[in-house]
Amino acid sequence: MEFIKGEKIYNAAIYVRLSKDDGDKEESDSISNQKELIKDYLKSKSDVQIVSAHVDDGFSGVDFNRPAFLEMMEEIKTGKVNCVVVKDLSRFGRNYIEAGKYIQKVFPFLGVRFIAINDHYDSAEGSSITDNIMIPFKNLINDSYCRDSSIKIRSQLEIKRKKGDFIGSFAAYGYKKAENEKHKLAIDEYAAQVVRDIFKWKLEGMSQQGIAIRLNELGILSPMEYKRSLGEKYKTTFKVKQQALWSAVAVRRILTNELYIGVLEQGKRTTPNYKVKTRVERPKEEWVRVENAHGPIITKELFATVNALLLHDTRIAPNEDKVYMFSGIVACGDCKENMIRKTVPANGKKYFYFACSSNRNDKDSCTMHNISERSFTEAVLIAMNAHIQSVLDIERILAYIESLPYQQEEIIKLDSQIKKAMDEVEKIQMYKLKSYESYVDQFITKEEYKSHVSRYNAKLEKAENLIQKRTREIDDIVNNKTAINLWIQNFKQYQNIETLTRKIVVSLIEKIYVYENGKIDIHFKYLTEYESAIRFIESASKSDSFDVTVLKEAM
Repeated sequence: MEFIKGEKIYNAAIYVRLSKDDGDKEESDSISNQKELIKDYLKSKSDVQIVSAHVDDGFSGVDFNRPAFLEMMEEIKTGKVNCVVVKDLSRFGRNYIEAGKYIQKVFPFLGVRFIAINDHYDSAEGSSITDNIMIPFKNLINDSYCRDSSIKIRSQLEIKRKKGDFIGSFAAYGYKKAENEKHKLAIDEYAAQVVRDIFKWKLEGMSQQGIAIRLNELGILSPMEYKRSLGEKYKTTFKVKQQALWSAVAVRRILTNELYIGVLEQGKRTTPNYKVKTRVERPKEEWVRVENAHGPIITKELFATVNALLLHDTRIAPNEDKVYMFSGIVACGDCKENMIRKTVPANGKKYFYFACSSNRNDKDSCTMHNISERSFTEAVLIAMNAHIQSVLDIERILAYIESLPYQQEEIIKLDSQIKKAMDEVEKIQMYKLKSYESYVDQFITKEEYKSHVSRYNAKLEKAENLIQKRTREIDDIVNNKTAINLWIQNFKQYQNIETLTRKIVVSLIEKIYVYENGKIDIHFKYLTEYESAIRFIESASKSDSFDVTVLKEAM
C-alpha cells in the first residue's frame, strides 16, 4: 500500500471487454473507446495509478472464465492490484449472480476498490442505500439484456439455418465460403477431387484404412492440415500428432456426410442456455436439414451405393488392400445370411467356392449351398449383360413411345376413370350411411344391415383398388415420359461387359441369392423403376398409335 502526502494510492487494473454474443455495439463499446474513456476519467483521480490493463476481446459476459479477467484476479491475489476500473457494469459482466458476488463480497473481502464509471459507482466513496439497491438492479438488467440478446441471436441463427445459409466458422473439407456470399458454400475444386477419389476408391473395394494409407502415401494433406495450409486458424480435438494424418475415421466421416450431395445439416449441437457454454448434442429430429443448399460434389446415386456398402460385411483378405468382388453382395437363398469365400487346395492348385456362413458355424442351421466362384462369376456376367440389354431395349421403346400422341390422351382417359371411381366411392359411402339410418330406425333388421354393409364394402374395395391402379398407371406415364432416365444411364454405361469388377457389381446389383440346387437369383438395382417402365410399355402397347412394325425397325 502506498501513501503520498498522507493520501492512499490505489494500484489500478483497467479491465475492458467486448463480445458480439452480448449484442455489444462495436462503435460505442470498442476496446479502444473503453480504454480512452477510463484513462480520461482517471486523470481526475490523483489517488489512482494504472499498473496494468486487461482485455477480453470476443468473450461473453455471462461467465467469468475469461483469460484476461483471470489474469487480473491473479494480480489481485498477489497484491499487485487493489483497484479495478471498468467503463460500466455491463463491461465487467452480465451474470447477475456472479457480478454481484465479486462486487459485494469478493472485492470487499480482498480490499479491492471497484469503479464503474458510467454507472457512477466507486466503492471507495462508501456504500449508500441507493447503491445497495441500484447496483444489484443494474446487474439484473445487464443479465436480462444478455438473455434477450441470446434469444434474439438464437432465433436469427435458426432462421438462417432454415433458409439454407451456412453459419459455421469453417467450411467442411471439399468446400469453401463463397467469395461474394459468406453464408453460402462453394466447391473447393482441389479438395473436392480428393473427396471424389475417396468415393471412387471405396466403390472399387478399398477399405477406409486402405484409403487413408493411400492418401497419406500420396502426400495429400488431411482436412485439418489443408485448412491450416490455407491460413485458417482451425483447431480440432482429433489431432494427436504434430501433423494430423488421414485416418479410417476421417475417411468414413467423409463417406457418410450428406453435405457432399448438397444437403446442409446444422444445429446438431447447442448450449442449454446463455449462461452454460458447454455444448450438448441435440436429437436428430431437431437438426435443421436443407436439401440442395449448395452444389453437390458427388451424385446421390453414388452416395447411396457407397453407404449401402458400409452396411455390408466387407472384410479384406490377408495381404490384400481391397475386398472380394462379391463381398457383402452374395447371400444364402434360404437363411439369407452372407456366403463366405473359401479356398480348397487340390493337386497343387487352389479352387475357390462360396458357402453358407450359417452352415459353417452350425451344420444343423442350414445346408452348405456350395457353388464354384468361377461358375458363379460366369453366370452373373451372363445375367448382367442380358439385363443391361433388356434395359437398353426399354430405353429404345420409351424413346419410340415419346414420339407418339399417347401420353396426353392416356392420362386424360385414366384421370376420367379415377374421377368416375371416386364418385362411385362417394355414392357407396352414402348408401352405407342410409343403410345404417334404416337399421337405427328399425326399418331393416340387423341381419339385413350386415348383408348390405358386406355388399357395399366389396364394391368399395373394388372401386378403391381401381383408383390405386389407375393412379399408378398415371405415375408410370409421368415417370417414363422421356427415355433419358438416370437409372437407365447407370446401366447403359456398363454395356458389353467382358470382365466383372467390384465397381460394376456394387453399382448394378443389390443382392445375389444362392440356392441349394445351384440356382442364383440376382436382385438388380432400380427394380421399382424397371417394373414401372415395363408396366408403362405394356399399357402403351395397347394404344391404337402403337405400331409394333415401326418399333422393330427402330430397334
